[in-house]
Amino acid sequence: MQELLDDFKNYLAVEKGVSKNTLSAYSGDLTAYLGYLNGRNISSLSSITYDHVLDYLAELYGDFNEASVARKLAAIKSFHKYLVREGLTENLPTADIKVPKREKRLPKVLSPEQIGDLLDQPKGAGKYQIRDKAILELLYSCGMRVSELVGLDIEDIDLRSGYIRCFGKGSKERIIPVGSYASEALTEYVNKSRRKLAGISRPTALFLNSQGNRLSRVSCWKIVKKYAAKAGVGDIYPHLLRHSFATHLLANGADLRAVQEMLGHADISTTQIYTHVTKDKLKDVYNKTHPRARSKQLK
Repeated sequence: MQELLDDFKNYLAVEKGVSKNTLSAYSGDLTAYLGYLNGRNISSLSSITYDHVLDYLAELYGDFNEASVARKLAAIKSFHKYLVREGLTENLPTADIKVPKREKRLPKVLSPEQIGDLLDQPKGAGKYQIRDKAILELLYSCGMRVSELVGLDIEDIDLRSGYIRCFGKGSKERIIPVGSYASEALTEYVNKSRRKLAGISRPTALFLNSQGNRLSRVSCWKIVKKYAAKAGVGDIYPHLLRHSFATHLLANGADLRAVQEMLGHADISTTQIYTHVTKDKLKDVYNKTHPRARSKQLK
């Protein structure tokens, strides 16, 4: 069973090009699933039944919420489909088990004023303040994921042309325009702060930590949290800047397809959720400000 899991993980990484985070999540979910089967002395693929999977799901519902169970079930279904597709078994115990549809929640976004307060926080000419300013400006200017930002190399930026090259999910390359504020902050970082952080070494990474190594996602998360607290905009996370980037573009008339391309979404339906955010915001503003927005109460 473990060999089959290793083969499946290689398939996901090499042929499907899934991210490291997805691979890690699937690996953990399936290791737990196989451990459950092993604990019930189920050692062959042909002996796994529909009821075994249902019993396992019932146990999961005792410890996890619906969203987590849905993700684990998706991993299990993918694993069994892979085994059948590879001709390793004809048994597909998950065929009649449906993954529950998760209700799409509208993402939280910051207002332009809150964004301004946040981006104004890194003050001073210190190497860390200059670096942190560039990080915050770039996250909002380009709508990048944190993993994409910390994965940037110095050769990925072209400030003369005003573009950045990044690699998203599945190592898909995309080119994103950089705004003037972010470009100025990034230029100052590259010319001043990065040189001090790099020291005598020649790292390829764009954003560096105090040891001159590539900045980690956790460190970037802490940077955002630190300045958010100073700005008083609440307990936010880096992805909130990505949500705000997309929402503000659409609210100001940006083309949906263009926003989809900048975000790196494979399916435009993923991008469309931000149109709901802008519509809800407009409705809220209308209801609060228009003197005849609310209908008269019926007597």
